[in-house]
This record gives sequence, C-alpha cells and structure tokens, in this order.
Amino acid sequence: MARPVVAIVGRPNVGKSTIFNRLIGDRLAIVEDKPGITRDRIYGVSDWNGKSFSVIDTGGIEIDGEDAILKSIRVQAELAIEEADVIVFMCEAKSGLTNADEEVAQILFRSGKPVVLAINKVDNMKRTEDIYEFYSLGIGDPIGISGSHGTGIGDLLDAVTERLPEPVEEEYDDDIIRVALIGRPNVGKSSLVNAILGEERVIVSDVAGTTRDAIDTPFERDGQRYVLIDTAGMRKRGKVYETTEKYSVMRAMRAIERADVVLVVINGEEGIIDQDKHIAGYAHDAGKASIFVVNKWDAVEKDDKTMQNFENTIRDHFLFMSYAPVVFLSALTKQRLQKLLPVVQHVAQQHALRITTHLVNDVVSDAVAINPPPTDKGRRLRINYVTQVAVKPPTIVVFVNDPSLMHFSYERYLENKIRAAFNFEGTPIRLFTRRKSENEG
Repeated sequence: MARPVVAIVGRPNVGKSTIFNRLIGDRLAIVEDKPGITRDRIYGVSDWNGKSFSVIDTGGIEIDGEDAILKSIRVQAELAIEEADVIVFMCEAKSGLTNADEEVAQILFRSGKPVVLAINKVDNMKRTEDIYEFYSLGIGDPIGISGSHGTGIGDLLDAVTERLPEPVEEEYDDDIIRVALIGRPNVGKSSLVNAILGEERVIVSDVAGTTRDAIDTPFERDGQRYVLIDTAGMRKRGKVYETTEKYSVMRAMRAIERADVVLVVINGEEGIIDQDKHIAGYAHDAGKASIFVVNKWDAVEKDDKTMQNFENTIRDHFLFMSYAPVVFLSALTKQRLQKLLPVVQHVAQQHALRITTHLVNDVVSDAVAINPPPTDKGRRLRINYVTQVAVKPPTIVVFVNDPSLMHFSYERYLENKIRAAFNFEGTPIRLFTRRKSENEG
C-alpha cells in the first residue's frame, strides 16, 4: 500500500533540513546555516505511533527571488506541496513573523491541503512567547519546536499523524506483476512502454521530462497479467532546471514502492553516468526486484565484444546490484524486445520465492562448516538456526548467540552462499541477525 506524503515547506533558513533529519532519524539532508543550501526535495520515511509516511524536505520558497536557483527551489517546493497529503509549514521564532511567511501562507491556503504550523528555534522559555504572533496567519495553533534540541518533535508528529489520510490499499490482484520504469530524463521510458504495449499509450517527446505523471497501464501477455507504471525521469539534485523539465521524483518513488519489478532504463548511446547509480539505488533500497534495461541499443556501433563490455561496465558501476540481470534492446526498432517480459516474469518469481527452513539451514550449516565464523577477542559467533520470514524481497533472519559478533563480511559470505544455492536472480536479499532468546528452540 502507498504511504501518505508529508512535505516540509517554508522560506529559506528556518531549519527545515534539521527537522527533516529529526523526523526520519537520519542525516540525509545537507544542514548548513546558509539560505538555499537545500537545492531539491529529499525523501525519507518516518513512523510514529504505528503510522508510516514519506517525508519530503524542500528548498526554501523565495517569493521575490529572480535567481535561477531560487526559481528552481520554488518550483520544487510547489511540486512537493502538490504531492503532499499533509504540509508542515515551518517558520522560526528568532526572526519572528515576516512578509515572506505571510506570502508562503497564501500559497498554502490555495493548495487546500491540511497544514501543520511549526515554529522552529524555540530553544528556551523566552522564545516560547514568540510563537503567539504566528496565530495571525490563520493556519491554526502554532507548535513550538527546536530542531537543535529535539523539543516539541513529538507534538509535531502527533499533529501530523492526526491529519494523515488512511493508506490506500493496492487495487491489483497478487498474480499481477507490477512493473515500474525508472531512469533519468530522455532514456526512452515512454517509448519502451509503447513498444511493449504495441500502441501509442503514452505521449513520447524528445524533450527531457515530458512525462509528468505515473501512468498505470494493465495488459496481458502469454497468460500473465502485468501493470506497467511509467514514471517521469529522475533528475540529479543540485542542477538548475529548465521549466520544461518540471516533474516530480516523488511520483517515481511511489511507483517504485508499488512495484514488484523495477526496470532501470539506461541510455545505451550515452552510457552510464553517476545519476544512473543514484536512481538504481532507490529500487535497491526499496527491496525491489530489478532489471537493467539498456535502451537505444540499435544506435550503438557494435562488434562481437560490445555487449559483453557494456555489461561488464554495468557490473563495475553497480556492484551493489550484482543480482540484477541486463537486457539490451531498442524500443524504437523493437530489437530484442521479446526478451524483456520473460526476464520480468522470472525475477518476479525470484522476488516472491520462499525457501523452507530446513533447506536454508542446510545451506548455512554447510557454509559454516567450510568457513567457520572468525573469533572476536576470544569469542566466536555461533549460528543457532536460520529462517525466511518474508518475501518481496526474500528476508532471512539468522539467530545467533551474539549479534555483535556477526561481521558484515561474514554476513555477505552467507548471503553469497544462499544465492549460490537458491539463485534469487534479480532480487535483493535482506539478511538480519537476531539473538536467540532463551525460550526459542
């Protein structure tokens, strides 16, 4: 099911990135005491009292700024507002209510979205009195918070979760394979959708970023039902964007979240750039089955080694996704297109594969016998038993005497042995180490 979305907006330098980090419990956002340092929305997931939601950190909204970057920040913030189910409007007590705050408030009024008013930098009792002037914005009760000290965050989260809509249940049957296409602009995702469907179902243009929305297209092939989710191309953070390229990464993130299989589309003509790695990382982090699709292969000058060399390059750049198969094709000429859906079906099956407990324990026992865990200060890791607890992605729990003795290199060794035994092609594996409790087994 899709998570509801919360956007943090406000004028520059009120501490949005610090609060974002507080909400998601991580330091993903760049925090620097300089206006405009957050160039683009950044995304994370938060959980409060059993309610999970996505959080968008935005650049500050500059009302009168003519600078290209400031215009871009405003566009990105407005897109975040459009995507959000709840908006956290941040002001700050130190400078008090400003004209810019009032202008941003007007933008939020026009959005018609639920708004929670948070006043940051309420770092002491004296500052508490400074929040009262913000009642004049007419948005409701201001909540005093301190990003630096962490005070008031619980109250803020309570107010946010009260306004969240209920998560939307997925409308597709379990036997339908949901396929999301992701990639940077102009790699040919819309053309690939049309090629697969054999008809013009998505507008195709040479202008990067033409596709604005995620579009679901159900179809059936050889008795298997699919849904294609086409997404807008994802753009590198920090770049100044043309107005023709306004699209929302959040829609792509939602598409990934809903997908069983993610096609990471790469432009075969241009080769691999760093942004391709960032985009693929979204699918990997979400635990989705993935396939690298090298499009525009018809336009590449080839010899008998070109394809293997390109695949080797992919393996070198995407070490963290060594499990993902590579398909070379051309959406324009439909060259090798027939190879794609069988691979999609195969990795979807691998993504949902469940291994019986005795089989996975046999594999791990053999792995331990071949290569026993190393000792740490005279203590040795002892693996009691192993069990698969979930699918999509396959999730395996290793019960041990002391989880702190599990070195990441040995965990990787066990994962490789499990892959060698059961394949799991196209899907990440989640491996967790837990202490075996006294009343287990």
